[in-house]
Order: sequence, then C-alpha cells, then structure tokens
Amino acid sequence: MSEIAEMTALELRDALRRGDLSARDAVGHFLGRIEELNPALGSFVTVTAEQAMAAASDSDALHAAGEPVGMLNGMPLAYKDLLDVAGVPTGFGTAAFGPAVAEKDSPLVATLSRAGAISLGKTQVPEFGLSCHSENDVAPPARNPMNPALSAGGSSGGEAAAVAAGMLPFGPGSDGGGSVRIPASACALIGLKPGLGTIPSDVLDGTLDAFGAPRLTVSGPLARTALDAALLMDAMVDPTRETYLDALRDGAVDALRGLRIGVSTDSPFASAYEIKLAPDAHAALNHGIRVLVARGHHLEEAEIFYDAAYPETFSTVWTGGLAAAPIPAGNEAKLGTLARSFRERATDRDLKTSVAAAGRLTEIAADFRTQWGRYDVVLTPAMAFTPPAIGFYTSQDADTDYMRQCQYTPYTSMVNVSGLPAITVPTFTTANGLSMGVQLIGRAGSESQLLALAQQLSEM
Repeated sequence: MSEIAEMTALELRDALRRGDLSARDAVGHFLGRIEELNPALGSFVTVTAEQAMAAASDSDALHAAGEPVGMLNGMPLAYKDLLDVAGVPTGFGTAAFGPAVAEKDSPLVATLSRAGAISLGKTQVPEFGLSCHSENDVAPPARNPMNPALSAGGSSGGEAAAVAAGMLPFGPGSDGGGSVRIPASACALIGLKPGLGTIPSDVLDGTLDAFGAPRLTVSGPLARTALDAALLMDAMVDPTRETYLDALRDGAVDALRGLRIGVSTDSPFASAYEIKLAPDAHAALNHGIRVLVARGHHLEEAEIFYDAAYPETFSTVWTGGLAAAPIPAGNEAKLGTLARSFRERATDRDLKTSVAAAGRLTEIAADFRTQWGRYDVVLTPAMAFTPPAIGFYTSQDADTDYMRQCQYTPYTSMVNVSGLPAITVPTFTTANGLSMGVQLIGRAGSESQLLALAQQLSEM
C-alpha cells in the first residue's frame, strides 16, 4: 500500500492503533518490499513470511476484540542473525557450524514480542558480529541502498540497509564497538547506542565480562527519525511507558538550549594507526556545529588526551570471547580470516594477560568519563570517510582488515568502553549522494537529551 511507504514508524504505529490499517496490511507491505529489494541488497538471510502473517492475524484479532494491546502491536521489524527467535535458525554469520533452530526467544526479542512487534526474519551480520561491515562466507553481503557497490556498515548492516531501503519501518540493533552507529551513519539513519544498563535485557548477566572488563555490547534503535528511534527505544526499555517519546513532545526539543558541547577529532586509535578525516567528514562535522550553534548551544574545541595503551588493550578485551566460541573440533579452518586469526590469538592468551587487560580497560574507561565529563556533550565526526566498497576489509589479511576498520570508525568503540550513551545523526550528503554525519556522546542517563539533539540536527 502506497500510504504505508510514506509513513514514519511512529505514524504507522498510530495508524495501526487507530485501526486505520491492519497488521496484515503492514506486514504484507513490508514483505513485498523485501521480496522486491532484498535480492539486490542482501539485508535478510532468513524471511519468515508465513509466521509473520499468522502473527499479524493474531494482532488484528486482539485489536478487533478490544483487548489490551502492546505499544508496538502489529509493527513489523526484524532481528540481527545474532539473536534467537523461537523456531527460526540462528547462524551468527559463520560457516564454522550450521545454523541452529532456536528453542526460545532472546531476552530482547521476548520484550519486543510482548510489546506486539512482529518479526519478518533475520538480517545479515559479519561473522559473530565482529566487524564494522556485514559480509561473511555464508550469505550475500549487506549492501548500501544509496550505492549497492558499497558497504552498509556493521555489524547491524543488514538491519540498517533494510530500514534505509524501506523494507522495515525501524529496527533493533546491537552495538559492541559501534555496530548500531556505524551502519546508521553509512545508511543515512539515526543510530542510538544507549548507556550500559539502560535496556534491562542487556545486563541480565551483569555489567562485566568474564575477565572483569566493562561489558561492551548494548542494544539500540536504528531509525529514520528521532521520534521513530524514541518509540523503539521505549519498547526496548519498558513497553508500558512512552518515556522517550514524551521527552520529544510539547516543545521540549525547541526548549533545549545552552549546552556546553566539546568538539573533538582526536581518536584513541591515533597512537597505533594513521587517522585521517576525509573532506566529507569535515563538512559533516562543520554543518553539525553550525546547526547546534544556531540552536543556542555553546561549542568549543575539546582538549582530550587518550591513553596510548588503548588500541592494544581494547583489542585484547574485544577478542577475548572468541576463545570460548563453540567451534566444533576441526572446524576452525571454516572461520573467516579475521575470526580465525583473532580466535587463535585469544586461545593462546593466558588468563593473567586477559585479566590485566580488563583492569587496564576499566581504568581507561574511567578516564574517558572524566575527560568527557567536563562537557554536557562531546561532538565528534561519525565516521572518518564515506562507506567503502564491498570487500574493502575482507580482501585483506586480519591485521590490515582490523586496521582499516579502526581507521573508518575511530570514534565509536571508545564509547562502548565508557558505558555512556551516544548517537549518530546524518548531517551532510556528499556530491555522490552518500551520507555523512556526526556523533554526540552524552553523560550517563542522557539518552532523551541525545534524541532531542538528533531532532534539532534533523530539522535544519
């Protein structure tokens, strides 16, 4: 239906709530978009059309009976192929073991299902979600809707490409080093990485990893508008209250003025790699600065000094979990180049080294929070350059692959280490029609403020 294609996610939710559209209308529309566009974009690795239409019928029956329904009743979405959806295979983007049909939903999936959301399938990821692209050896790569020769980012690249291309109204991603913000930036979306613990399902196993380092991965929304991101954020946090949506209503966005915003292009990876910003990255940052100044905020150059130990320490912690990956004996050779190399390093590493890295990263995280805490918000470029071509990373050896990822995304992983929230927002369209943007890093608990800033940047 043509009117659905023109709706924001919030408008679609409200139309479903009023009964102007049925869940079957909505699900049928997006399934049609997937059938039309996915062969060229590689966003979905599994489409669960039959299950989705059955769920839509159930949603419509509840609505027709006047029964209480959830915040997202009838809303289509999808999940990265790293999360379990009951009755659907989970593949983790790897050839090292076959996809296993999940017996139950992952906690986030269960939360959104209780809110009434309807899953249309599973979206493409890099192997084990490790990388800032969404390419692997088991399915076609996720491609950028603005130029399918280019990467959609990662690890939520399949999800981002689907939202950007109109195959989904919005989508939940996960972010362990930038995996919501990177594909959001690549695909001209808003991507919010909440602070650690903001979404309850993220910390059911605690806030530290097995070695005592800060837990890096959180869930977050990918959306075309700040209001859409707020709606999905509400459902992910507490689907009985519209907390984040309410924070953007009744003039709150226009009332937000006078923040002290520190602007920085420094990266903690600069001690290990050459970090060079493309002219388009500068243009996106400068446009963001102009808009925020016009909105009445106080911007100044931030003096931030990053610990030279960060690159090696982060890499040690980031790869630590690979040692415990359940790879069947003899199947290591089926791993991709990056995962195989980093798993070998992780398994060769002794416990003392891993624990020491965890402690050091905890100290670095505290230093990040202290330095950034001199400002209400820290503003950085989102990415260092425009999305690269498919194969830019995977055609290389592991170390070159990883270096290129750090050079493309020099500002994202540090926020995961800190545990603070951040959001990426598109601010500039290049001469080739690609999107570039900025990242805003907030204080603990400032997700609503970041969404309001994203709305301000989007309105001018």
